[in-house]
Amino acid sequence: MPLDHETTLKHLFEARQRLCAAAWLVVRDAPAAEDLFQNVALKSVTKNVSFEHEGALLSWAMVSIKREAIDWLRKRKPETLGLEPEVLDLISEEWSTHPQPEGSRMEALRECLASVPEKSRQLLHLRYFDGHSCDEVARRVGASVGAVYQRLSRLHRALKECVDNKVAAASAAVQGGLG
Repeated sequence: MPLDHETTLKHLFEARQRLCAAAWLVVRDAPAAEDLFQNVALKSVTKNVSFEHEGALLSWAMVSIKREAIDWLRKRKPETLGLEPEVLDLISEEWSTHPQPEGSRMEALRECLASVPEKSRQLLHLRYFDGHSCDEVARRVGASVGAVYQRLSRLHRALKECVDNKVAAASAAVQGGLG
């Protein structure tokens, strides 16, 4: 029996952060990513589509939001380069094979980023939020490209470790509360 509209929307809104993140990876614009999510949610209940289970819905939604994001990018920002489709597919695969409780990793990342020193936060912002290449970042911060790569690599490892620790601690706390 196909999912009804209410259940469809419930599942989509539970996956909202993940879907918006997928759109943001392409468009690099948070309000646009949210608009794209809203478009996909609307299509899920107004178009002639039905979903037998949550997995089918979320798979359709991930493909739909990536397509919407690419279309948005082509129409509004032809000079901007997003991530390659292969990279988006890898991210999608990772998300689908390693599901996390909605928001737990994102919240942990926010907390970990808050503890990063200002210079490191600036480096991350230039590279990932402003979308500058490592060459451009190196010029802006007055460092060699090799140094920028090394600092980013260290930051990635530190943030991954921090997020993993926070998620594990939260998971342990939940398990402890259930026992």
